[in-house]
Amino acid sequence: MSASAADGSVPAWLAPVLSPLADALAVRGGPVTWHGRHPDTGEPLTITAENTPDGPALRLGGGVAADGEPPVPAGSLDALSGSLDVVEAAGQLAALVVPGLADWATVTVLGEDGSPDRSAVAHRDPGRLPDVRTYISRRVTAPRDQSSLTAALRSGEPVQLREIALDLGPDAQPDPEVRAAWRRLDPTSSLFVPLQARGTALGMLSLVNCGGREPHGAAEIAAAVAVARRAAPAVDNARLYERQLQVAETLQHSLLTPPVQPAGLAIAVRYRPASSHALVGGDWYDAFEQSDGATLLVIGDVVGHNVEAASAMAQLRSAVRTLAYDRPDSPARILDRVDRVLAGLHVGLLATALVARLEGPGPDGGRALRWSSAGHLPPLLLHPDGRTGLLETPAERMLGTEEPARRTDHRTVVHPGDTVLLCTDGLVEAGRVGIDEGLARVAATVADLAGVGPGALCDRLLSRLVPDRAEDDVAVLAVRVLPLDAPA
Repeated sequence: MSASAADGSVPAWLAPVLSPLADALAVRGGPVTWHGRHPDTGEPLTITAENTPDGPALRLGGGVAADGEPPVPAGSLDALSGSLDVVEAAGQLAALVVPGLADWATVTVLGEDGSPDRSAVAHRDPGRLPDVRTYISRRVTAPRDQSSLTAALRSGEPVQLREIALDLGPDAQPDPEVRAAWRRLDPTSSLFVPLQARGTALGMLSLVNCGGREPHGAAEIAAAVAVARRAAPAVDNARLYERQLQVAETLQHSLLTPPVQPAGLAIAVRYRPASSHALVGGDWYDAFEQSDGATLLVIGDVVGHNVEAASAMAQLRSAVRTLAYDRPDSPARILDRVDRVLAGLHVGLLATALVARLEGPGPDGGRALRWSSAGHLPPLLLHPDGRTGLLETPAERMLGTEEPARRTDHRTVVHPGDTVLLCTDGLVEAGRVGIDEGLARVAATVADLAGVGPGALCDRLLSRLVPDRAEDDVAVLAVRVLPLDAPA
């Protein structure tokens, strides 16, 4: 940085640039960029001074192309469309424009009421990110900034501030930490570019230049507008997906209700969504009394792990519940009727399900358990002494297939102290093990938990077999038969 034109180590035209760059670097400590044009070719040029382990150094590069194309890789812009998380998409956009179009950038996404909701930031010097976040999160928006933001949002056109006051008084920013962060950031000019999609303002891309960097020129403004235009649909898609997800979550939470607690039974349920698709999926459980007083237990898994699967699950759960209560048929007859409804209404879904019916107690407290499976995992029976057994039966077709076949009921008797466990494959296959190995693992774990209540059994079963984030949806239903003299 001490080179001069006199000794021939740098071109004469570059010498006047070095002194202010060196001064700015000494003050800021981080990279400082000069933007201009080559005196001979007229091509855009950037010169960045930065500290390296070997001392101050210069880095030369091309600026924004003359045709206004964004100085970021096209593939990076395309990658934005792959994110369905609003904050992630905003963060990717902020990172894309730094340092090519700004020293630091903020992407602000508006909420439903049109006010700023969430934001993401990027700075060419990662060490300055805490200052950016302090300023963005705790500032009092200045009237000039607010008017610029409003003007950009209303007009849909970029608005530029070619000069920014570095010294903010207490009246402008009462928080001394905000004022200190602002001074360290050393902003000199800014550009506000609205993000719009489908004719709606989504938010704002704010570009800030610092130190010796010149205000954005016409080519840079055109480039920023081009980037915002290409990035806005990605942010919009993420926002729309998020809203759809919220609706699905609300629907799913409304369906996965607490189970009924009939006299003589203790029932517990648990649901854990797969981590890769937030809080929705196709697994479900249900427990309710039929009109004749028998208790119906249902567990199922709609193929898919998305909003569509959750919607299909809602339809299927409602169909099973309505048909089962309306006529206290056996589990096989209930599934037969569900088959006819799905076919007759052309409901396009594929699902496994198991329906079990616990009838009233006999003189010794024993209860008949009848069940029928539509391609689902078998129930597991846990005895008070820790013995377990899978209630395995010949496989029958899933719901939603077109194969005509009458379903079959199966029967056993459960006694006071016995626990029946129903689960989905997310529990059995946790850790990517096979079905047989997974069922054996579940049985061994349940046997070790024979002395605990149904709720604790479900919790400990999940904590042992799915200790980390679930790779697949997990639904568990446990019902214990209580002694005849158990308190109500």
